[in-house]
Order: sequence, then C-alpha cells, then structure tokens
Amino acid sequence: MLYQTPASKRRIIFHVDMNSFYASVEMAENPDLRGKPLAVAGNVEERKGIIVTCSYEAREKGVKTTMPLWQARKLCPNLIVVPPDFETYKSYSSRMFQLLQEYTEWVEPVSIDEGYMDVTECKLPLETAEEIQNRLLNELNLPCSIGIGPNKFLAKMASDMKKPLGITVLRKRDLAQKLWPLNVGDLHGIGKKTEEKLNKYGIITVKDLAEAADYEIKQRFGINGLKMKERANGIDPRPVDPSSASDYRSIGSSTTLSEDIISTGEAEPVFKRLAEKVVTRLKTKGYVALTIAITIRYSDRKTITRSKMLLNATQDQHDISKTALQLFKQHWNREPVRLLGITATEVVERENATYQLDLFSVEKNEKQALLHDVLSSIERKHGEGIIKRGKNK
Repeated sequence: MLYQTPASKRRIIFHVDMNSFYASVEMAENPDLRGKPLAVAGNVEERKGIIVTCSYEAREKGVKTTMPLWQARKLCPNLIVVPPDFETYKSYSSRMFQLLQEYTEWVEPVSIDEGYMDVTECKLPLETAEEIQNRLLNELNLPCSIGIGPNKFLAKMASDMKKPLGITVLRKRDLAQKLWPLNVGDLHGIGKKTEEKLNKYGIITVKDLAEAADYEIKQRFGINGLKMKERANGIDPRPVDPSSASDYRSIGSSTTLSEDIISTGEAEPVFKRLAEKVVTRLKTKGYVALTIAITIRYSDRKTITRSKMLLNATQDQHDISKTALQLFKQHWNREPVRLLGITATEVVERENATYQLDLFSVEKNEKQALLHDVLSSIERKHGEGIIKRGKNK
C-alpha cells in the first residue's frame, strides 16, 4: 500500500545522491587513496578502456565519466585507475539504504547509489538531512548530496545543485530564481536529442518550457511534452514508493519443453527464444539487467538456478542468450532437461545504469538497441513471428 500524504499536508521529499559512489567506496576500502585523483574504469590495461566514475580530485584535472582512459591519463598523468568491484559496491549500497530506512519506511531506491525518502512526518527536515549526511560520511566514509523539495522531481534537481556534500532546498517559490534560468537540457529526464528538438522550437531555458502553450507542446512532443512542462513548473505527483524497487527486480521467462532435451545444441534455440522475450519486457519497462540467471529443471523435477554478473548492464538479446548458454554448458549434469528459464535480475533503469564500455561497443550497442526497437514495434503491430532473424555471414 502506498503512502498517501493528506491533501492539507505539504510533502517533504529527500533525494539522497552519493557522490562519485564507486570511487568513494574504493577510498573507503583503501584510505591511502583519499585525496588522490582516482578513477574506476573497465579494461584498465587497455587504451580503449572507459572511465566509469572518478574522484573530484580527478575531475579538477578534467577527467570525466565515459572519457577514454588514454585521454584521462593524458590530462592527469598521476591518475590512479582501478577496475570495478561490483560486489563491494552492492554491499555498501545495502548498508547505505539500511541507514536511510532508520529514519522512515518510505524509502525508494532508484539505483545503486541514490534514492528518495518521504520525510513528511519529520519535524526537523533540515537537521535530519544534515544528520543523515554526517552519518553516511562518518560511519561508511561515503559523501553524499541531499536535495529537499515538495516532490521527487524538485528534490532530484536540488541534489544536483551542490556537489559534493551539498544540502539544497528547492521549493516552488524558488523556481523563478533557481530553476527557470537553467538551460532546458539541465532538467532531469531531458536528453540531448530532446533538448535539440526543444531548442528548434525556441524553447531554450526552463522558463521557456514552463510558459509554453499546452497545445503546441502536446502537438510536438505528445503526452511526454506536457509532463516536461509540468516538471518545469515544479509539478510532480508521484509518491515515494518503496515497492517500486522490487517490482522489476527480476524479469524472466521460462518454458516447459514438449520433449526433454539432451544436448547443448537443442538448448541453444530455446535460450534464444527466451532471451528475446526477456529483452522485449526489459525494453518495454526501460530496464537493463546486471545479472543473468538460468533455471534448469530435469525430468526427475530436480531444479537448479545458476547466475552470472555481467560487466555491462544490458538489454541485448545476443548477450543474454549467450550468457545463458554459457551457464548451461557449465552447470548442466548431462541428464534430460524438462524446463529451461532465463531471468534478468538486479535490473535498473537504463538511464541510471553505469556502462563499462569500450570506444567500439558504444556505437554497436546503440545500433542494436535501435534495431530491436524497430523489430519489436513491427511484431507488436503484425504479430510475433512475422520477422525471421537471419544469421550474420
């Protein structure tokens, strides 16, 4: 059941956003790294590695997230680079959310390092925010910024306004001074392409969007255009929903086979079909998976589940089916199989996912995502199976 603030009571929402989370965890684990330019990157030993996140000391030298590793080292020759340790990051994330839940049960995680809190019943919200920030820093050695607002959107915008270790209040009466002068692309949820399209129609600042005519916005951007305008005016009725984090924690598909399979060759096409269904659901909900799990049920009904964490969060059908088949080859005991399943676990919103991509895979992933969207749209209109996937030659 969702928490409903009485209509007469103004909501107080926190957005708690950890600062350079992966790098901060590395420094918490190894105090010798504190105060030094540090970066977490995939493919540490290769020139094509990409910066996942970096410390503020590294940012002062011009190092940025998604920057190629060779470029970062050119800007900062003494840059310390470490590979990601996801298990440790998950552990710190769990401890962070446990601390937040000491203050209210209305905590909604939105990614590994950020979440919303509804503290409407809190009598001293500013003092509470300071206490949370200090406890995270003193008990976990993790810095954070906290945004405070009457709704989730304004709290999110507020937390971005001062980093690191900022506490910012953004009320509706502050919009004209703090929010409206910003470029429209600075609004959370508006990407580069949408910003360019808005600019094309003369909407440059957040104020321009806030004052745009409803008819024109809806005509050009659909229902999402009206939602963007609402955000620009500080309107966001979404409740803090603790259950939303678990709604899509896993997305899976399984099938009971008409005949028992007795070879990996027979399992491969089954995993491809299952992966396609899982990817369609991930795409529909806008999620990517951090871990892939398979279920194997033998003819004697004995069932096992095995999983593998991925280097890159994905919604790619080939990656998921390939990982599933690898797990099957590794764990199948050669007995007849009655059921197979694939589950994408630890799923997160695509926009919040951190990718450890090399320079060559970025374009490839974008093209594959676009192709899948097109094919899925055709199949939704004309029925599944209308398109047959060909093999690369």
